Amino acid sequence: MSTLCCSSDWGRVQKMVVHEFTVDLSKPLVFQVGHLGEHYQEWVHQPIVSKEGPRFFRNDVMEFLTLTKWWVVPVIWLPVVYWLFAKSILMGHTIREVVLMALFGVFVWTLIEYTLHRFLFHIETKTYWSNTAHYLIHGCHHKHPMDSLRLVFPPAGTAILCVPFWNIVAFFATPSTTPALFGGGLLGYVMYDCTHYYLHHGQPSKDPAKHLKRYHLNHHFRIQDKGFGITSSLWDAIFGTLPSSKITVKYN
Repeated sequence: MSTLCCSSDWGRVQKMVVHEFTVDLSKPLVFQVGHLGEHYQEWVHQPIVSKEGPRFFRNDVMEFLTLTKWWVVPVIWLPVVYWLFAKSILMGHTIREVVLMALFGVFVWTLIEYTLHRFLFHIETKTYWSNTAHYLIHGCHHKHPMDSLRLVFPPAGTAILCVPFWNIVAFFATPSTTPALFGGGLLGYVMYDCTHYYLHHGQPSKDPAKHLKRYHLNHHFRIQDKGFGITSSLWDAIFGTLPSSKITVKYN
């Protein structure tokens, strides 16, 4: 009887060993993390604080497409924003009207920023492909929060996402207001990505930037299911996801 019991226990141990998976940080990570299964969420929220990021893919072209310097975002997208505003002006709108539409677009972006961060970027995953997709979208940022080349969104990905967002704005707006409204949203995105980079790598000495940095680092290192706003804590306050004021991160 005891022999049978020991044999049964040993069988369970063998199954545990077979199903364990250890990520090898010296090898490309993207197609490894899916094997973590239900343990992925725990693994990805244990950050590695290093300015050197991991390799994602064996293929050099695919690897290159995941790397983006922060200044690429404003260099590419601000001229597009300017062109969109000019387009609405040329279609008969005054500068004042375009400014108001742009401000509305920026405001709507802050809600999009919050919604994506809370409900997509922090979705719970445990299957191979859902873990892999989550790691590419946002998990990599929580695992390696100081990786400066993967902090802003790659322009190719932004360009692809612009298509459905443009169509959504065009559905609700007129042909002459669509460019300005969309341009405001795109400007909000640029502000978001640049702010996000600065909160990780800048050293603000005064508010509101100092407060935003502390607020965002709380999200990374203390309470990761609160504090989803990057450029503002407005929507966290409205939807009840403000972190406790007693939980703070100190930085130099």
